[in-house]
Amino acid sequence: MLGTIVNTTTIIAGSLLGAAIKKGIHEKYVGVLYNALGLCTLILGTNTALNHMRSSEYPVLFILSLAVGGIIGTILRLDDRMTHLAERVSGNELAKGLTTGILLYCIGTLSMVGPMNSALHGDNTYLYTNATLDFVTSAVLASTYGVGMVLAAPVLFCWQGAIYLLTLYASEFMSQELITEVSIVGGVLILSTGLNLLNIKNCKTLNLLPALFVPALFLLLKQLFY
Repeated sequence: MLGTIVNTTTIIAGSLLGAAIKKGIHEKYVGVLYNALGLCTLILGTNTALNHMRSSEYPVLFILSLAVGGIIGTILRLDDRMTHLAERVSGNELAKGLTTGILLYCIGTLSMVGPMNSALHGDNTYLYTNATLDFVTSAVLASTYGVGMVLAAPVLFCWQGAIYLLTLYASEFMSQELITEVSIVGGVLILSTGLNLLNIKNCKTLNLLPALFVPALFLLLKQLFY
């Protein structure tokens, strides 16, 4: 869990730093940083999805996952509920920032594979790398959306902690096959976040989050019936 603790701490530190220097960053520079972050997010999402798609044994599973997950998320109104919760804390802008931050921090190969690697091999390299990226990202986000961005830190801790514990106590189930399929879906979600950052399209990515659990359900059913 050390890697997850470090990752969580860097988000808190980055958010506090970004909020502290908020007034020192001109609006036009913030715009440039967000364009850069949006473009990088598009590249990271595309790269993650395509790289894992090459080794996927179920090339259409991610389509099914996004369709089913999107329907479930829409029924549960995940995006609306997050927006409402954040608005109660600090207005609509924070809602947008938290949605973006949580997705960038949690839905990525390093953030998902890192806790697995830590639980299976005691190797925190991926998590330390992810922590460095999240420090920069959290500082940029907090410079726009304010200190409320620290609320994303406990979400990351619970997310990575859950993956760590699940891997630790169910290591036989956490196969490379599952990691591959989840990473493809995660890459698409990161790509969706990039579109939102660039103000191209608001895909309500939070409503698509249940798609991450569809590959696990599919592979579980496959093991039970085949």
